[in-house]
Amino acid sequence: MVKGNISVSTENIFPIIKKFLYSDQEIFLRELVSNAVDATTKLQLLAKRGEAQGEIGATNIEVSINKEAKTLTISDKGIGLTADEAKRYLSEVAFSSASEFMEKYKEGAIIGHFGLGFYSAFMVSKLVEVVSKSYKNEPAVRWTCDGTTEYTIEEATKTERGTDIILHIADDELEYLEEYKINGLLEKYCKFLPVEIKFGSHTEKVDGKNVELDNIINNPFPAWKKSPSELTDDNYKDFYREMYPLSTTPLFWIHLNIDYPFNLTGILYFPKISTAIEAQKNKVQLYSNQVFVTDDVKEILPEFLTLLHGVIDSPDIPLNVSRSYLQSDREVKKITTYITKKVADKLQEIYRKDREEYQAKWNDISVFVKYGMFTDDKFDERAKEFALLKNVDNQYFTLEEYANKIKDTQTDKKNRLVYIYTNSPLAHNTQILAAKARGLDVLEMDTMIDNHFMQHLEYKGGEMTFVRVDSETADNLVEKDEKRVSVMSEAEQKTVKETFETFIKDERGTQVEVQPLSADDQPVQITRNEFMRRMNEMRQFQQMDFGAMPESSTVVVNSNHPLVADKLLKISDLDIRNDFAKYLYDLARVSQGTLKGADLTAFVNRSLAFVK
Repeated sequence: MVKGNISVSTENIFPIIKKFLYSDQEIFLRELVSNAVDATTKLQLLAKRGEAQGEIGATNIEVSINKEAKTLTISDKGIGLTADEAKRYLSEVAFSSASEFMEKYKEGAIIGHFGLGFYSAFMVSKLVEVVSKSYKNEPAVRWTCDGTTEYTIEEATKTERGTDIILHIADDELEYLEEYKINGLLEKYCKFLPVEIKFGSHTEKVDGKNVELDNIINNPFPAWKKSPSELTDDNYKDFYREMYPLSTTPLFWIHLNIDYPFNLTGILYFPKISTAIEAQKNKVQLYSNQVFVTDDVKEILPEFLTLLHGVIDSPDIPLNVSRSYLQSDREVKKITTYITKKVADKLQEIYRKDREEYQAKWNDISVFVKYGMFTDDKFDERAKEFALLKNVDNQYFTLEEYANKIKDTQTDKKNRLVYIYTNSPLAHNTQILAAKARGLDVLEMDTMIDNHFMQHLEYKGGEMTFVRVDSETADNLVEKDEKRVSVMSEAEQKTVKETFETFIKDERGTQVEVQPLSADDQPVQITRNEFMRRMNEMRQFQQMDFGAMPESSTVVVNSNHPLVADKLLKISDLDIRNDFAKYLYDLARVSQGTLKGADLTAFVNRSLAFVK
């Protein structure tokens, strides 16, 4: 037996490892299984070169639990270790001081670099045993360490090539002896490792007999590692279901495959994007040589691409990913630029190849495209060709096409194009019909990011402005110099205004205006201040807790409508006149869906009284 001291310059390296990496301690299993994969692939490479003698046989990895002994074991059939190699590779931690260790990892980096992968075992173990037999046919060796700087090496009786790493789980970490816990970690971190990983077994009927079969928890040959020419559409969809079992079929996908100036493979899927953006984020998974690294890829992908699903695999990104590394690394920036270009290329290809197919998908991808346009300048430039606007008649236009469509009818006196929109065609039906009756076109802008998208277009597009269809009366949606004449005198208009103000004056942020609209327009309309409303909606989108800006609305009374110009003014009893005015006002609220509760009940009762 040989005894020695692990070569570290501090007595406290293991407490530092355990304390500093505590929040990431579950990654110990990823590191140990990844080491087993490395040992296996090295053996396979040596065998190809003729440097490993004889048949190498099965090369799977097995993870097993012994609850009685309180051990978790990771076994491989790879190249193994000699006694000298065990001493060299397991007993030296190349740090000059604990402070250097902390400095290297202060950005939140995780294990996997500087030789610390193996030592992650001590985050959950009170004792670690390594029993190994080298492919070189030297005697097997047992290395043990209890988490101090002392270790032992002795000869072992292992007869099969490979390595068993036996973790004697600490008393405060016994959850790592539960099958569900280990299965979950293997599913998360090792699902696509390139060597079969066995964890437990199950019974199946084969030819009428119960047969015990191994549980293989990973797919060693995931779709993204294959050539696109090997895959059918069904293959891509099957792989998507493997990654996201509860998701609906994706719209389309991009297969990434590049080896210069960096190495990158992967598949990015375009899901059916809902308006709940936060629920869609963090669905792209980052791998390094099929080892799971993270699903928080916002430092690698532009923010809008985090709405996609899928996999990116690059050996150029190490396992010890830190935010500072990703933000500063030149290769990562190249990857970001490349992926953005590939996504734009794919969208442009679909648009040019089959516009009808593209339009059919627009409702599902519009959030993604719009989000990309106002968050990424390079994507914005490309997307101007294939970004679409849809109107309430279910017609689609590119930005250029729509500008040409409305320039003759929706240019105001300031020479701005006026883009009229609704975010709820059902709620704004009355206003939409009034606008269309005047030859105006109304867009549907009903996603939660459309306020930002409209602001982006206003900023980038020059002389243009967006106004919601209920922000003004139909006559005034497009501001013109010409004004309609009222059939009422100024004194009569003042009387009408004062009548409505008797019950509206107490409503905060609401004012009354009397306007000479068409006799075919509604007698009373309620318009909303575009600026105030849009600001509040953007605050809600950004979850800004600064308090809402006061809502502002205007009750527009149509002085040319017979119910106002004739009937209302001819009512001499002030109480009855006020009641009738309130009834007209409530009619406007009904048309907007804002009359509810007790007010709606009172309105119904008043309506019944009128028809008796």
